[in-house]
Amino acid sequence: MNYQHQNISAERWAGFSLYDQMANIGSEVERAINWKEKSNLEYSNLSFYRSLELVDLTLKDAKHRPHLQEITRLRECLVDFFSGNNQYLSSADSWRKYFYPFNFAARAAS
Repeated sequence: MNYQHQNISAERWAGFSLYDQMANIGSEVERAINWKEKSNLEYSNLSFYRSLELVDLTLKDAKHRPHLQEITRLRECLVDFFSGNNQYLSSADSWRKYFYPFNFAARAAS
């Protein structure tokens, strides 16, 4: 896989709060959904892959050990929604509802 976030090191990413990290992941997921809804699967997949890169950087962040189960489940559900059979019955709306509070919390914390 070609890494899209090459200029974001694990150390720099670890400097962000969990809210900021999740809000950034949510932005990429939102882009992937928007492109998917416009039937542009190439751009949707690129955004989806970028979101997975950010999830993986979040998983490597040692301060998130207590949240590993939720973050790994997030990754599993994203893969299922964008490239699997959607066995968890996710929807664009459910993803928006999941990530919206992180955006709100990230803004409130800054």
